[in-house]
Amino acid sequence: MTVTDNTSVTSTPEPRVLSVRRRGADRVFRGAVTFGGLSTFIVQALIAGFLLYRGAQLFADYGIDFITSEQWINAGDTPENGATYGVAAMLVGTIVTALIAVIVALPFVVGTSLFLEFYAPKRLRSILVSLLDLIAAIPSIVYGLWGYIVLVPQVSGWSKSLNEYLGWFPLFDVPIPIFDRSPLTAGLVLTLMILPIATSVTREVYSQTPRDQLSAAYALGGSRWGAIREVALPYGRSGLVGGMLLGMGRALGETVAVLLTLNLAFDINFRILASAGGNVASLIANNFGEAGPYELKALLAAGFVLFCTTLIVNLIASFIVRGAERKYA
Repeated sequence: MTVTDNTSVTSTPEPRVLSVRRRGADRVFRGAVTFGGLSTFIVQALIAGFLLYRGAQLFADYGIDFITSEQWINAGDTPENGATYGVAAMLVGTIVTALIAVIVALPFVVGTSLFLEFYAPKRLRSILVSLLDLIAAIPSIVYGLWGYIVLVPQVSGWSKSLNEYLGWFPLFDVPIPIFDRSPLTAGLVLTLMILPIATSVTREVYSQTPRDQLSAAYALGGSRWGAIREVALPYGRSGLVGGMLLGMGRALGETVAVLLTLNLAFDINFRILASAGGNVASLIANNFGEAGPYELKALLAAGFVLFCTTLIVNLIASFIVRGAERKYA
């Protein structure tokens, strides 16, 4: 009887060591991309640090009252001489006008994105997509002038009708019947400004819809709209949310368009038809040229508050997008 040695059969081979040798071009590209990504965070941190450093005296003098107070009185430029600074009214106006823009833009973004991706002919689609990208590059001053010359008189008439028939609702109630340059006007101008970027992001996500699932929906007898409703819309939910909140981020920081279409008034105003409001960016642009040393610090502190507000909106957008992606997956 012969005994066979099975040691070589049962023993575990030593693990192989895998090594990656990057070429010089790969290392250069990796370094450039890493530097570009880190430089974005560094620049943002430097901006926030500069605003906080220059506005620190305001936070030390007023504390939380700088954010919660709605008075902006430049009397003598210092608190000892009667000056009072607070951004609550402008912060509320910033959020109100941005929300108006997002709510009005939402159905247009969805409709335009679906049309471009699923209904428009291929040649027409390429032309419209290029045109959409071109519109996104139009300066805000053009929108502001158009809103001031064309939209303000039109919205004034619409506001009168809304106040007449829906004045029982607090948002449309106007104690003093003056409807020119209202938050509604500014919100509609911002709607036109955020439409291109929000539509581009949403359309791009809809274009990634799994074609096999769309084909399966057609094979089961579904219509085009049925396939879009059951497949494309759930798949693109994260892109829609991300695109809308990205547009909202632009609306929060818009300056010239709001300055031309909305009267600055340091009073917390939720009535979207009243001729009073403003936002933080327009406050800074309006007062920066004639500000004294202390008011200049107040404006920089207001810029820091706006920076933090936009950052919070972007963080909320990222959480919502991730949640929507996990839910669909």
